[in-house]
This record gives sequence, C-alpha cells and structure tokens, in this order.
Amino acid sequence: MKIETFRYDNRIVRAFAIATVIWGLVGMTAGLLAAVQLFWPEANLALQYTTFGRLRPLHTNAVIFAFVGNGMFMGIYYCLQRLCKARMFSDALSWINFWGWNAIIVAAAITLPLGLTTSKEYAELEWPIDIAIALVWVVFSINLFGTIAKRREKHLYVAIWFFIATSITVAVLHITNSLAIPAGLFKSYSMYAGVQDALVQWWYGHNAVAFFLTTPYLGLMYYFLPKAANRPVFSYRLSIIHFWALIFLYIWAGPHHLLYSALPDWAQSLGMVFSVMLVAPSWGGMLNGLLTLRGAWDKVREEPMLKFMVVGVTAYGMSTLEGPMLSIKSVNSLSHYTDWTIAHVHTGALGWNGFLTFSMLYWLFPKMYETKLWSIKLANYHFWIGILGMMFYAVPMYWAGITQGLMWKQFTADGFLQYPNFLETVLQLVPMYRMRAIGGLLFIVGTVLMAYNLYKTAKSGQFVPDVEAQAAALTPEVDAAHPAGTGHRWLESKPLILTVGATVAILIGGLVEIIPLYLVKSNVPTISTVKPYTPLEVVGRDLYIREGCVGCHSQMIRPFRSETERYGEYSKAGEFVYDHPFLWGSKRTGPDLHREGGKYPDAWHYNHMEDPRTTSPGSIMPRYPWLLTQKLDLNSLPARIGALRKVGVPYPEGFEATAIKDAEAQAAKIVTNLKTGAVADAKPDREIIALIAYLQRLGTDIKLAPAAGTPAVAAAQP
Repeated sequence: MKIETFRYDNRIVRAFAIATVIWGLVGMTAGLLAAVQLFWPEANLALQYTTFGRLRPLHTNAVIFAFVGNGMFMGIYYCLQRLCKARMFSDALSWINFWGWNAIIVAAAITLPLGLTTSKEYAELEWPIDIAIALVWVVFSINLFGTIAKRREKHLYVAIWFFIATSITVAVLHITNSLAIPAGLFKSYSMYAGVQDALVQWWYGHNAVAFFLTTPYLGLMYYFLPKAANRPVFSYRLSIIHFWALIFLYIWAGPHHLLYSALPDWAQSLGMVFSVMLVAPSWGGMLNGLLTLRGAWDKVREEPMLKFMVVGVTAYGMSTLEGPMLSIKSVNSLSHYTDWTIAHVHTGALGWNGFLTFSMLYWLFPKMYETKLWSIKLANYHFWIGILGMMFYAVPMYWAGITQGLMWKQFTADGFLQYPNFLETVLQLVPMYRMRAIGGLLFIVGTVLMAYNLYKTAKSGQFVPDVEAQAAALTPEVDAAHPAGTGHRWLESKPLILTVGATVAILIGGLVEIIPLYLVKSNVPTISTVKPYTPLEVVGRDLYIREGCVGCHSQMIRPFRSETERYGEYSKAGEFVYDHPFLWGSKRTGPDLHREGGKYPDAWHYNHMEDPRTTSPGSIMPRYPWLLTQKLDLNSLPARIGALRKVGVPYPEGFEATAIKDAEAQAAKIVTNLKTGAVADAKPDREIIALIAYLQRLGTDIKLAPAAGTPAVAAAQP
C-alpha cells in the first residue's frame, strides 16, 4: 500500500474567514441602519442612495451572499480537503473562487444603492453580475468535484453529500430564475411575467434559503460538530434519510410564499403539503446533531465553539418547525405580509447561520494559527450578548407581526373596518421597531468582540499555510481490496451516480410545479381589457423598481373581506400578464398599491413623494425629493420597449419610433392635472411625472367595486 504525503491548503480558508468577518459586520451594520429608518425616517439621510428601499436589498445580499457565502466557502474548503484526504483540486481555481465571489459582492454593494436592481428578492443583481455569479459558481463546482475525484478516501462522508446537492441545485436555481432580456448595461426584463414570474421567483427564493443557507451548513454541522465534540454522528441511517428526504421535499415548497395570491390553487396546495412534510427530515437532522452530543454536555459548557453550535442547531430546528406552520393556509392568512415573517427569517439567519458561522470561526482560527483561543471569557460574552440580541430582535417582531395581522382584519360590531387607515397599524409598531434595533445593535457588538478575539488569537500564534498529511492512495488495487458494500454504502463510493440521483431528486418538484403553468392556459386566464403599459408608465414602473418600493408595498390583494374592503377587488392572475418582473412583494410596511390608480389626484402623489408626512402625518416613509428634480431618461425607451417585446409584451413593430413622443404627450397631461391641484411649477421632464403615471395606472384595467371610502375606478369590464 503506497502512502502519499500531501499538504492541506489553509491560505484559502483564512482568506474566506477574514472576508466572512468583514462582510458580516458590513451586512449587519446595513441592517441596523435599515431598522433605525423604520422608526426614525430622518435616518434615510435625505440621500437617494441610502433610503430603506435601496438599503434593504444591500443588507440581505451582504448577509446572505457575503457573510454566509464566504462562511460557507470557508467551511467547505477546510473540511472537504480533510474528508477527501486531498488538497483542493486546483489552488488557482480556489483563488479565482475567492476573488471572483468577493468582486461580485463589491459590485452588489455599488449597484444596489445606485438603484440598479431587478427587484426580485435575493436575486436583485442585474444581468452582468448574474453571469459573473454563474461563472464563479462553475469554478467552485469544478474545484469541488475535482477534489472528490482525486480523493484518497473511498466513501464520501455525509457532509460531502450536502455539498454536492448545494453545488448542483444553486446552479439550477440561479440560472433558471435569472433568465432575462437586457435593455441596457444594467437594465433587463425577466423572461417570465406575472404569475409565472412569481412562481419561478419563489421557487428560487425559498430554495435559495434551502440550498444556500441550509444544505451547505448542514454539511458543515455534520463535520464540525462531531469533530469538536469528539463523538461520532449519532445515527448514520438518520443522516441518509435526512439528506434524501430534505433535498426532495424542499424543492416543492416555494409556492407557500404565494398562498391566497393569484397563483392557481393546485400550486398553492402542493407548496403547503410539501412544506408541512419538511418537518420530518428537518427535525431528523436537528436531532441527529444534538444527540451527537450525548455524553459531551460537560464539554459544551467549557467550549464556546460548542455553545454556539448547539444554539445554531436548535435555531435550525425552531425555524424548520415554524416555517411549515406558517405554510398552513389558516396561519398564513394572518402572518403573510407582516413582521412575523421577518422574525421567522431572522431566527434562522441570526441563530442558525450566524451562530454556526461564529462556531466555525472559533474552531478554525486556533487550528490555523496553532494556538489556543485568546480569550474564552470574551467568547462567552459574545455568546450571551448574541443570545440577548436575538431575543430583543425576534420577540418584538413576533409581537409586531401578530399585531399587524389582527389589526388589518379587525371589524367593528357594525361590520366596518376597525382600522381603515393603514397608518394606524404602522404607528402601533414603532416601539417594537425600536426594540428590534436594540437587538440588532447587541448582535453587532457581539460580532465585534469576536473579531477582536480572533485577531488577538492570530497575533498570539503562528499561521500554518500548509498542513502536512499522509494517506494511502486510492488505487485500483486498494479499491478492490476494500469492497464498497451494498445499498447506500455502495452509492457513497460512486460520486457520479450520487450526483445524478441528487439532481433528479431536486428537479422533479420544480418541473411538476413550473411546467403546467406554461402549458395549461387555464392556469393564467387572460383578460381582454388588460393592456401593456404605456411608454411613460414603463419608465415610471422602472423608477418604482429602482427606488425599492416593492420592499414595503405589495401589489396583491388577497381574497379576504378585510382586504377587499380596504383596497378594492381582489387581484386576478390575468392582470399581471405584462408585468416583467412581477411586483407582488412580501412585506407590507405600507399599504397595498394594486388598486392605487385613481384613488388620489396626481397632486397628492406629487406631494406625498416630496414629503410623505405632509399627506400622511406620522408616516415612516422616506422623502424622495430627487424625483422632483432629476430629469427623465426617455432616450432609453426604444431599447426598453424592444426588450419588453422580446419577452412577450405585444407592442407593435415600430412602436419604438413613437414611444418618446407618446411619453411626452402623457407627461404633458399629468402636468396639466397637477396645476389643477395647486402644483404650478411641475415640469414634464422630471422623474416624478413618470412615477405618477405608473401609480395612476395600477389596477385600472378592469372594472372594480370601490374600496371603502374611495371613488370607483372607471375602466372596461373584462
């Protein structure tokens, strides 16, 4: 038996570790500023680059793809080498992965505050960056599978199964959801429209949580938890069930984000059923992790790394129980569009991803620098401050969410809405928003303590760039002398077959849900009076997207009496056939806008965007004064109209030639309307004019019964 000497690469692990800490602080700080803006509008800083609508996607992308993404690569590059008993397939690819990924994050940090966004949650980055993401992910995947191919260990450990599923599924999700037609260097239109776009987006969005925030971290749990506890995994069989059941069931669950929407009922029901079934494999994984610690609880009390790991795994269990519960229609009718969802998401983000990442960092730095953690006491302070921060964040948000849901639905004894003014519900939440910000601040303080502790740990030791190791080569002779076994044990020795099996498992659900929405016309019935947006409305809609309005306003009235009384007729699938992308939203910090057209005069919208508190006293909405001064970009209209035609909007051939004149004519009419509303100095070539055109179009394609206290919208009968 030939024994080979080789070296594990710690340099790439250290690079990802440092990036994890830095981006974690950046992402959390952006989140804290966004949290403060929701009770102190002046914190928007009167700058178009720092409003909540632009800051929120920056925060989510920084935390998900920068903090957790770098943490994921850090953990994978460390443990994969040791599980395969081989150096990474290519050092060059490792560094292309590192610099490419972090260059993408820098590009996101520049473009999102500039308003260059697709508006699709967790997929806001525009098409050139999407292409870069795909290319860097291919580099990572080649490195992953190349390392597996050159391994010196015959059987693939459970952690590697999860890494394989992550590699394949993230590629499928990202490419499918990002398909778009460019209309400029940083402007594109989704290939999908309305209901179809919503399903594809939340098939992606839910499974980005599943296969970017969950499966790779489960793989890392299966490696680092047994290592730190010095115990084998509790149950090998349970890990098999956990893996296959999880990747098969997860991919079906996306439609639970669209319950009571215009999505066909059959798709909603599929999403709900599979979401509820997810409890079993999710809790199987949690119990497998926690029971691995049997007999090691004294060590948990002594080791900060294990403390963070235990809380992380427990938070995973709590989140994966609450998620299926929120997928039940009766619960979702109360929770959707409220801060309850925000609380749920952050239980997973702060507890599962945050604490597990902290746990890995506390484990890796002493290992890479061949020293002890500089201060166990400081790590324990971090642990308790972090726990306190999570509580101050989550508990007020749960309270706020339930408060919102109940107030929105409350009727008087006479059958009228108890709180017809949406702002009444918002003002009730301000104290909870203040407490949430305190929780976020505490969590950041804990992270700063960790960064200092890791820095001092590094200074006290000596970095080991290459770790020498020895193992027998996996030659055909050695392979023959050690039979693979049968069943799953055999499958673990066949990475190609395992990969194909995982790919089939994750494709089934997506194909079953998405394809019928394209092949069966009755799933999206058309309405003859629904017409494409006018050129000025196209520009206005793009401004609405640029400013991130969808982050606070939904455009989806659900079929509840409380919503139809407040907003008007519930939303129909056929109303969104020309929406590229869809803008249904996932949170109502402000009211739904699907029936906004004709509800207020043009002058109201003009004044509302200049200073929301002049029209809505107590509003927490930012001011948008630049919309009144910045000139409209109508020169890009021909390219936008052409791109929209390519994705299926039936603009006539040659319409590009008249689009600018059409827009100017509609703008002139709006200026005339503004003069009747005492806005005498409005100019037709300002951005506010296009935004007003779009807002006044919303919901006017079909004849509606008026919402309570609002005039009827004159439009054609479908």
